[in-house]
Amino acid sequence: MSGTPYELIGKESGVKALAHAFYEAMDELEEAESVRNMHAANLDLIKQKLFEYLNGWLGGPHLYKDKYGTICLTEPHQPYPIGEDQRDQWVACWTLALDKVDA
Repeated sequence: MSGTPYELIGKESGVKALAHAFYEAMDELEEAESVRNMHAANLDLIKQKLFEYLNGWLGGPHLYKDKYGTICLTEPHQPYPIGEDQRDQWVACWTLALDKVDA
């Protein structure tokens, strides 16, 4: 099996499924409450932004960069207290999301 992660996950539709699965996991996992509370009640916009970011990061078209310009992940996260608990919750969400999309 060869190709970019973007190709292996199913290109745009696979990346979108992964981004949505990540935020769905955040809603599903009780232990992710702290990181879920850092987000708006409606996750539609952040799902779209994550999809656009991951699309380029995984080797596909750079949708996020084309739309928003330079990518800086530090700035949008600065207002939030992120420690070991939040890290572990974030990883748990990614683990569930990756399992859901069979990555």
